[in-house]
Amino acid sequence: MSFACFLVVLIVFSNDRLVHASGCYTSIISFGDSLADTGNLKGLATIADELYPCLLPPYGESFANQPTGRCSNGRLIIDFLAFEQGVNYAVAGATALSASFLEAKWTEKSVNNASLQTQLSWFQKSLPSICGNTSACRDYIGRSLFLIGEIGGNDYNYPLLVGKPIEEAESYVPLVIDTIFSTINEVIDMGAQTLVVPGNFPIGCSSSYLTTRAFLNEERDPSTGCLIQLNEFAEYHNQMLQSRLNEIRELHPNVIIMYGDYFNAAMQFYRSPPEFGFTNGVLKACCGGGGPYNYNTEARCGYEPATACDEPDTYANWDGVHLTEAAYKVIFKGLFEGTFTKPEFRSVCHASESQVNIGSSSAM
Repeated sequence: MSFACFLVVLIVFSNDRLVHASGCYTSIISFGDSLADTGNLKGLATIADELYPCLLPPYGESFANQPTGRCSNGRLIIDFLAFEQGVNYAVAGATALSASFLEAKWTEKSVNNASLQTQLSWFQKSLPSICGNTSACRDYIGRSLFLIGEIGGNDYNYPLLVGKPIEEAESYVPLVIDTIFSTINEVIDMGAQTLVVPGNFPIGCSSSYLTTRAFLNEERDPSTGCLIQLNEFAEYHNQMLQSRLNEIRELHPNVIIMYGDYFNAAMQFYRSPPEFGFTNGVLKACCGGGGPYNYNTEARCGYEPATACDEPDTYANWDGVHLTEAAYKVIFKGLFEGTFTKPEFRSVCHASESQVNIGSSSAM
């Protein structure tokens, strides 16, 4: 908890502003893992005197021409949202479940102590420095857009990436969903009015899983090359999450809760790579240490002798686990400009913006 203040990273988003969501909300509050971490692990690792691949070149080469702490060659989904202010509590490697729970299950693993509940605690403790008194903070929270995740992927990685049966990871799903459910309810109790809650990606298309689970000879989708059972597992998580979100909507009918369909937003380019400019494919990593999918646990991106491709925008996969900026941009557009949020973000945002304009006019 001594790192709480340090980990509050104020984020100013890029000039490539595709969705001017700042016209609908005053700020964004983000929780999650490496899919949303814009630099928190970098600060934490500096304190802890540890080194992580995402903090080394060639990470960040397409954005700041240096590592920024983002686990990609460039920007993430959150970077394309047009906010001039916000606070990001996401940390690469974070889990939904507590580190103590997972370490008890996996004694040989050291789990990042930045779980979803820990991030929520950081948020609660940092509020006085952000917005002042209780009344002002409740107003600030109510005018902010909350991004709750994606979270839970790392909880499943522990058993799955070492070849354990999918059934073992499935036993974690209700616990992960309960944790997300609890966090959503807590931020709503604090005054949150608008939330985006993403589901899981089609992990069966990940270079890391295609490589590390190859010995299991699991069935692959002939149209995409992705592992069928792993994608079905991701959909199981997503279906359970959506069911619980419906429960929350019934409990809080005046709160807008959008499900972010990361799975199908990503499946667009797994099904039709050339349509989205991925002429070098979507399953093979741009940065890696060789092998059929350019993913090698002994030579991960950032460490020698791994190398990066010359044209990362023509790849969907960056390092075997994370995607390229180009892939994240496609997913962003599908979510925030397209139809892959339920209800659609663009309609919710426009309605919110209209209410703000009406309120401003009447105040005059």
